[in-house]
Amino acid sequence: MKTINDFDFSGKRAIIRVDFNVPLNDKQEITDDSRMRAAVPTIKKILECNGSVILMSHLGRPKEGPEDKFSLRHLQGHLATLLDREVLFADDCIGESAKTAAEKLQPGEVLLLENLRFYKEETKGDEDFAQKLANLADVYVNDAFGTAHRAHASTTIVAKFFPENKLFGYIMGNELESIDKVLKDIKKPYVAIIGGAKVSTKIDIIRNLMDKADELIIGGAMMFTFIKAQGGKIGNSMCEDDYLDTAKEIMDEAKEKGIKLHIPEDAVIADAFSNDAHRKEMKADNIPAKWLGLDIGSDSISKLSAIIENAKTILWNGPMGVFEMSNFAQGTISIAEAIVKATEKGAFSLIGGGDSVAAINQFGMADKVSYVSTGGGALLEYMEGKTLPGIEAIRGW
Repeated sequence: MKTINDFDFSGKRAIIRVDFNVPLNDKQEITDDSRMRAAVPTIKKILECNGSVILMSHLGRPKEGPEDKFSLRHLQGHLATLLDREVLFADDCIGESAKTAAEKLQPGEVLLLENLRFYKEETKGDEDFAQKLANLADVYVNDAFGTAHRAHASTTIVAKFFPENKLFGYIMGNELESIDKVLKDIKKPYVAIIGGAKVSTKIDIIRNLMDKADELIIGGAMMFTFIKAQGGKIGNSMCEDDYLDTAKEIMDEAKEKGIKLHIPEDAVIADAFSNDAHRKEMKADNIPAKWLGLDIGSDSISKLSAIIENAKTILWNGPMGVFEMSNFAQGTISIAEAIVKATEKGAFSLIGGGDSVAAINQFGMADKVSYVSTGGGALLEYMEGKTLPGIEAIRGW
């Protein structure tokens, strides 16, 4: 399979599926442009190789056709600033305006198409819609890892019309290379840290890691489902009673496979879900009624940090506590610091999952770990061992 580095883009129009689903305020101003900035290297590579670029993306969730607040027109000016060149805009993605603008495109020029989701055919994976997109260009580049788990027209179906000329962009390539380092090309010892609120959303990842990780750390609210499954008292802490048996099965499987499963032994508890609540530290399996655990305790922080700092491969998916509240953020901060220390000593560290990414960014440590995934749902499904249609469309068709 050709890569973006060895494909000849000279004189060719490349249609790139980017993820420009960025947050906008009520004045339609971009409040976080990280997804746009991430796409710049792929775009610039093609332009530097004397190609032209057609960009397609969704924005938000328009319900019934075009809505101005979801128009990609609001991104045009900022994109021009990021690329340091004019960005042309087509007020449609498949109609005559898009077709005409694409035909006129010269090497070095950039065309931004209107929101793909103004057409329901996009999310339905409609083949005719995909062909109209494909007709605009000579080569297809998928650089939207965050949508790779969706079999939409622009992320998957369109690849059918480029049997030879279909490629991953730099974001997709870097994501896959980095994730494979914690799934396939693993250096031992491998520590996986799984946190967050619910066991139910992490079961498949945990089970897939059972054949890979040496040590598995469970944190966040989900730890209380495991603690209750062992007969512990968890007060009003969040717990999924329907998954108590599942938690027992996971603990038994870890023991059977020789994986060290670490569940925090102490917690910071509060008498209300509030940053201003009364709080104290105590054993995580002996929490009084009406109190709830909102972070891991200092003993657990010390023990888990030492384990992480000794690792050669680290996956972190999910915070240790309610880090959005400053009084319950120390566990998550400390885990992040331990990951940074391990990375400085040569470990490969991958941070993935919305809340973990938000945390590492909030603490200003994103540039001190090996890789921060943009994947979200796509990352979770890939780590669960599922085939992602957007990846398979490039690799396998």
